[in-house]
Amino acid sequence: MQIKCDITVFSSDKIRQNTTVNLQSKLLKKNLDIAESISYPPLINSHDHLIGNWIPRAGKNRHYKTTDVWVEEMKTSASYLERNKIWKHDGSWDLTKGRVKLLAHLGIYKNIFSGCIAVQDHEPKQKHEYYQSFPIKVIEKYTQCHSLSLGNWWGGKSAKEEWLDSRGEMPFILHLAEGIDEAAKQDFKKLEAEGLLQPNTLIIHGISLKKEEIRKCAEAGTSICICPGSNMFLIGKTIDVDTCQKYGVNLVLGTDSTMSGNLNLLQEIKYISELFPKLTSKEIYKMCTENAAKALFLPPTFGKLNQETPHLLVTRKLHEDPFKNLTKIKHNDIKLLVYNGLPLWGDKKLLASFEIEISNYYFFPTKTTEKFIYGHPEKTTQEIDEILRYHKKFPFLAYHA
Repeated sequence: MQIKCDITVFSSDKIRQNTTVNLQSKLLKKNLDIAESISYPPLINSHDHLIGNWIPRAGKNRHYKTTDVWVEEMKTSASYLERNKIWKHDGSWDLTKGRVKLLAHLGIYKNIFSGCIAVQDHEPKQKHEYYQSFPIKVIEKYTQCHSLSLGNWWGGKSAKEEWLDSRGEMPFILHLAEGIDEAAKQDFKKLEAEGLLQPNTLIIHGISLKKEEIRKCAEAGTSICICPGSNMFLIGKTIDVDTCQKYGVNLVLGTDSTMSGNLNLLQEIKYISELFPKLTSKEIYKMCTENAAKALFLPPTFGKLNQETPHLLVTRKLHEDPFKNLTKIKHNDIKLLVYNGLPLWGDKKLLASFEIEISNYYFFPTKTTEKFIYGHPEKTTQEIDEILRYHKKFPFLAYHA
C-alpha cells in the first residue's frame, strides 16, 4: 500500500514533491494521503545509555575538565540515587534480570517518541534476548570499551582485544578525549599507538581532538559521534565541528543519556543547529540518518528511503525546506512512525488504516490531537511510581510532556 506526503526525503540528495512510497507492511489496509506532511527515513541515535535516562541532569559542580570526574560525582547525585531505588548496579551488568528492564524501557520510549527506530546503547555486551526484547532496533553487533582512561570498568575486555573481536566487521565504540585536561588530550595518541584508529572505530565525543588528529580520523575512515547537549552541559565545549566538516569526517549525532544530555534526539537536532549556525540542516539530517547507518554498519533499509520501504517517519510540515523542518519539530509533531511495517507512534486517526490489535497500543490526548504509542509505556511508568511511592514525571515521554 502507498503513503503520499507533500514532500518525501528519500536521501540527502533525492527529494520529491507529492509522491508516494510503498510501505512494506501487511498491516496497512488502504492507501494513505497525509496532508501537510513530510516523510523521511526514521532517525538513528548513535549514542545513548538506555538505563541512564533519568531526570534531572546530574552535574552541580560543572563545568568539568573531564567527565571521569563527573562519573564519580554523578554516583552521589540526587538523580542517580533516586534511580537506584528502581535498580542498583550489582556488578554483573546483566540487563536482562530484575527491574533494570524498567529503566531500559524508559530509554527505548525516549527514542521512539523522537522518531528513532535504531539506537546504539553503549553498555557492555548483553545476551541476545536483551536486544530482541525491544520494539525498535538496539544495535547488537558491536564491540566496545568505556574509555582508554577508565578502561572497561563496566565489563568487557581491553580496548585492543575488543577491537580484534570486531574483525573490522562491526563498529568498535569507545568514549575518547571526553574533556579538556591533559589526560584527555593524550587519548588520541594512545588510540593511534594501539592501532585502534580504524575504519570501524566510532569515537564518542572527541572534545579535545586537535585539528591534525581530526584529519587523521577522516583519512582513516573513523567515525565521530557528537553529543552536543551533554558536551556543553558537562565540559562547556564540543569537538571542533568546523574541522570535522573541512576534512570530511563521518560525523554522527547522539543524545547520551538524560543524566547529562538533552531530552531526546529531536531536541539534540534543534540544539546543534543553534550551536553551530554554519552547519547546514542538510548535514545535520545526514548525521542522524545516512552517516549513522554507515558508522553503525546498518542494513540498507536504514538511513535512506527506497521506493519500497519497511520503515517510515512522517512529520508535520512546519517549513518548506524538509531539512530545516527537522530542526523545528517536537515529538508531538510526528504523525506516523513505522518500523518493519508496524506502526509504533503517531496520530490515532492514522492507525485506523492499519490492521492491528488495539490492545497492543496506548492512547492519550494532546493539545491538538489524539496520539497512539505501541506497547504500554504507561505501565512502565506506573510501576516506577509504585516503587517510588510518588509520581515521577519524564518529559521525554510524550504523555508526560
